[in-house]
Amino acid sequence: MTGLLAGQLALVTGAGRGIGRAIAMALGEAGAHVLVHGRQAGPLTELVAEIRGNGGNASPVLFDLTDSAAIDRALAEIGAELGPVQILVNNAGIRDRRAVESFDLQNVRELLEVDLIAPLHLSRRVAQDMRPGGRIINITSIAGQIARSGDAAYTAAKSGLDGLTRALAAEFGPRGITVNAVAPGFFATEANAEMVADATITEWLSRRTSLGRWGQPHEVAGAVVFLASPAASYITGHVLAVDGGLLAHF
Repeated sequence: MTGLLAGQLALVTGAGRGIGRAIAMALGEAGAHVLVHGRQAGPLTELVAEIRGNGGNASPVLFDLTDSAAIDRALAEIGAELGPVQILVNNAGIRDRRAVESFDLQNVRELLEVDLIAPLHLSRRVAQDMRPGGRIINITSIAGQIARSGDAAYTAAKSGLDGLTRALAAEFGPRGITVNAVAPGFFATEANAEMVADATITEWLSRRTSLGRWGQPHEVAGAVVFLASPAASYITGHVLAVDGGLLAHF
């Protein structure tokens, strides 16, 4: 895929680890200049070095996703130095698994601020300067389409992000900008390490998914590169499940 996205400036939020890191690596391998976003400089510095070591181009960016003014400042600085972002991947998110009665409403507001409001604001700001052919890709979850007990706030946020994907596709389409989403299933990431180590969950997953295993972060990254590429130029408003067949498997 080298050169597929050459000349494109991509911003990946929450790129410090897991799926976000894999996405940033894949976009770099495809030729994009990748802006890797996070809250801590250390992991971003390591990621930038790895992307550059593989022949790619990357830069770290740090800003608070819950601070709209900080987002505006960061995008203004990026625009002045590197030009407009042409590929935006809204990957950053937080999760809070507990019974709905246990939530303080402030906890819900904080989760929605990161998982839904920040992607909305980033998307509308980036879209202002995007050229025709721009790509916005939201990382949602199969939790946006199905639910389980003890995960209400995250499920609601990801359902909202699915809806936002369709709404922005309709709004930005006349500008030549596509908006799509990737909905991962069960992935073996650092955040899910405890679940991956649980033999009961892994055994359940082997029966519940068509492919019978955990997903690996690079398997989401491939879908993102496709949606960011010219090959996906007539796809918009779509939520692509990357779940090993969990949603399809009865």
